[in-house]
Amino acid sequence: MAFLNGLMTIISMAVFFGIVWWAWSKGRAKDNQEAAALPFSLPDEEDSDLKN
Repeated sequence: MAFLNGLMTIISMAVFFGIVWWAWSKGRAKDNQEAAALPFSLPDEEDSDLKN
């Protein structure tokens, strides 16, 4: 049982570091910049309240 716990820990860590590597890779930089700018591209709530 301890062997399975250790194996699952190693697999989980490998998956975690794989996701972190993928998210911070150079190929994702443009998509990350676009996602970071999304909240600023929405109309302000005050403007929509004035229209209604």
